[in-house]
Amino acid sequence: MKNFSVRILLAPAITFLVFVLASAAQAQQADEDPAPATPRQQPSTPKPQAQQNREAQQPSPNVETQEALAFTGHVVQEQDQLVLKDPVTKMSYNLDDQSKARPYLGKQVKVIGKLEMKSNTIHIDSIEPIS
Repeated sequence: MKNFSVRILLAPAITFLVFVLASAAQAQQADEDPAPATPRQQPSTPKPQAQQNREAQQPSPNVETQEALAFTGHVVQEQDQLVLKDPVTKMSYNLDDQSKARPYLGKQVKVIGKLEMKSNTIHIDSIEPIS
């Protein structure tokens, strides 16, 4: 009889504990993913001509990175173009200034420049060998 009483008292306590833990996990998941599952589309409104001109002159963030970044890898020749091959990410980046990159053909280098994501091209600010 004593065992039965203990079980009757433990069942609601365990149920309450499971409910609290499930609620906490669900709240944490909601905090980690603040974006809605289906994004809302905003109604399209015509833009003034001056705003359209400003947007046309400014590069979009999807086209080119705003700040110069550091890239490391080997300068190799692929299809008559010098490219930077990153052995870690297995990515190849086109190099915009072939004359700057030519002295480093076959060498491991560090390139500082802006990445144009659309064409995967690095606009070289500087290039130096890594020893």
